[in-house]
Amino acid sequence: MKATLRTRLESLCARLEELNRLLAAQEATRDLEQFRKLSREHAELSSLASLYARFRQSEHDADAAREMAADPAMKAFADDELKVARAAMATLEAELQRQLLPKDPNDERNIFLEIRAGTGGDESALFAGDLLRMYTRYAERQGWQVEIISESASELGGFKEVIARLAGQGAYSALKFESGGHRVQRVPQTEAQGRIHTSACTVAVLPEADAIDDVVLNPAELRIDTFRASGAGGQHVNKTDSAIRVTHLPTGIVVECQDSRSQHKNREKALAVLAARIKDKQTREQQARTASTRKLLIGSGDRSERIRTYNFPQGRVTDHRINLTLYKIDRIMDGELNELIGALAAELQAEQLEQLAAEPA
Repeated sequence: MKATLRTRLESLCARLEELNRLLAAQEATRDLEQFRKLSREHAELSSLASLYARFRQSEHDADAAREMAADPAMKAFADDELKVARAAMATLEAELQRQLLPKDPNDERNIFLEIRAGTGGDESALFAGDLLRMYTRYAERQGWQVEIISESASELGGFKEVIARLAGQGAYSALKFESGGHRVQRVPQTEAQGRIHTSACTVAVLPEADAIDDVVLNPAELRIDTFRASGAGGQHVNKTDSAIRVTHLPTGIVVECQDSRSQHKNREKALAVLAARIKDKQTREQQARTASTRKLLIGSGDRSERIRTYNFPQGRVTDHRINLTLYKIDRIMDGELNELIGALAAELQAEQLEQLAAEPA
């Protein structure tokens, strides 16, 4: 084990002992918020400390086996014990490295999912609707809540643009790799001669910002306009200026929301999406500044990057970032995304471990 890794583990074990003392003190002061925060950290470090204790026990077993091997009568038995201990040490060290990999601070956040039709006209809008259904079905399988924040329907169905909020544990962690260009190849419903068309949509996955800690919206930097909602809604749509458009003047980011009949609710939703977009912009700018020293292409979230192709005639879905092709398009479009998501997460982990291995001891 590298000295740097061992030093870090020893430091974390010391922190765990400190947390034990702090938690005992918090029980006396009854500061529930601080108690919950410390408890979460304690739970994370306890698992790590347990693994490290098993690793050190395996080290002790290996040392004992080497001493035992000095006795010719015990050498064969000692060699077997040493082999078992070394195998356990290798497995435990690999797991310790995985658990120490940098964690995305946004992983447990809810998300705003933005899907926009691109090239392909009506067919692109229909595909945007298919993508929304795919992600909605996936969210339902996870037990998450789905709320449509804003939508702009196309004439033939589907969406020119749709924004949904997905709320549930680990939402960003699961779907953060979905940002980018999604291409579809299929025969459109409007195609009379059976020709395959190619169209595309863009997907953006934005972690929900904490209104207090992450993004501070200065009212002086906002322009808020009201207008009459368009689309379905009956007589109400034409009579009430309930739709909201918020423009963030420093960045030029514009958010519209007209999903609710309440102007107040539309304003609240629009500001939440705006905060998420500003946070996302800041994050991507930071990533761009460090891109030259990081590989980690899986997590780049580049909106212009074509990340996936859905080929309906061949029944396949191909993720171009990891060269993975799955011939189960119907199941994937029905929300069975675990295989894709798992493969992307495993690739990112492999890249991080490669970087860790390249660091000096």
